[in-house]
Amino acid sequence: MLDGISLDQLTTFVTAAETGSFSAAGRKLGRAQSVVSQNLANLETQLGIQLFDRSARYPVLTAAGRALLADARAVAEDLAKLKARARGLAGGLEPELSVASNVLFPTAVLTEAVSAFQQEFPTTSLRVSVESMGGVIEPVLERRCSFGIRGPLLTNHPELRDEALLGLRYLMVASPRHPLATHPGAIPPDVLSEHVQLVLTDRSRLTDGKDLRVYSSKTWRLSDLGAKHAFLRAALGWGGMPYHVVEDDLQNGELVPLTLEQAESDTHIKMSAVYRTDTPPGPAGRWLIDRLKKATDMRRA
Repeated sequence: MLDGISLDQLTTFVTAAETGSFSAAGRKLGRAQSVVSQNLANLETQLGIQLFDRSARYPVLTAAGRALLADARAVAEDLAKLKARARGLAGGLEPELSVASNVLFPTAVLTEAVSAFQQEFPTTSLRVSVESMGGVIEPVLERRCSFGIRGPLLTNHPELRDEALLGLRYLMVASPRHPLATHPGAIPPDVLSEHVQLVLTDRSRLTDGKDLRVYSSKTWRLSDLGAKHAFLRAALGWGGMPYHVVEDDLQNGELVPLTLEQAESDTHIKMSAVYRTDTPPGPAGRWLIDRLKKATDMRRA
């Protein structure tokens, strides 16, 4: 008999317990009181126990009913999620969405969009990796990610489509304790080469032999933006950082901007969502890209 218990019966049981009466449960469920009563009577018969004491004006949960209420609520919620997921999959909704985000992309913007995504697609699992340069493009090309958030590097892939998101201010900085911080005027290339430049790198094959904004022959390579930030503050080298990461350091004097003689010391990096044209994102991925666009538009406003 237990095999015949339905989601409708469990939902009725939980609703009746929460509302305090069969008539209130009927109003909430949009059903007649008699249907609610019959549903509960059938459930009690199948379980072989009495869930409600009906001797008073309003039904009261029995000890057995109280014991089973939490289980019934959990089962009803799980079944509802199962049905919602099945409906989504039937409509092409991704069961899991994988995204590779460039380490330079503002975490606050990504967090806001993901928070909204969680509310909109509660049954879709999300996998987000934070990568540098080719580490964003490679998983997209290999179809391991639905889409990536990338900078201006590695744009020579006609099988990929870009959708603009935002522009980031990117500038060269150093600790005020670093020798370059006290150099008078714009810093020439020969002086830059005397000092270690901290450079972001990645492990992908796509960036082998490729450098971006590297102006010194002495480099330390780091794959983590947080480590680079800490090294800069410790005066272990000089290098470029997105403005939103070092804004507080510039204001409190922990870092200072550098002016380079023959290169851009303060520029803007265009960030975009990128995906394969032959396998564009499904409904959840498309929604997240649009949400990222909305979030970046609000920052520009």
